[in-house]
Amino acid sequence: MSRNTKIGIIICDRYHRCAGGKCFRALKEREGAFSIYGGDEDVELVGYATCDGCPGGNVEYCGDEMVANGAEVIHLATGMLVGYPPCPNIDTFKRLLEARLGVKVVIGTHPIPEKYLKLHTTLGTWKAERWKPLLEPTMVDERLRKDYD
Repeated sequence: MSRNTKIGIIICDRYHRCAGGKCFRALKEREGAFSIYGGDEDVELVGYATCDGCPGGNVEYCGDEMVANGAEVIHLATGMLVGYPPCPNIDTFKRLLEARLGVKVVIGTHPIPEKYLKLHTTLGTWKAERWKPLLEPTMVDERLRKDYD
């Protein structure tokens, strides 16, 4: 019998018109941060919302709604990492949701596209040590990064 995990996804409001294609593809293929779910594990999306723009006024509300709908894990979308500048509140959102709601929070959804890795490497955005654990779930091999360009 497979396990059923309910998840929510919070995206950066800069991408509020995003249809979620890369996130949903990665979820289906278990790529990027969704690789934590086993192939025999059913994953059900129970919420998809934006943070509502800086400083993230919707994070508390949509987190509550996602948990009310059964979410056990909330993903903070890859767009929060690859946007320029990356979300300055991502650490705070993670701590807030975990402490307040008692859910696991994963940074990232789909793999980081190659074009964004190149840009942020050129700009030096992710040089600081604090970025390594934040990027890890979505950092994949070059072939897969290019597939998400």
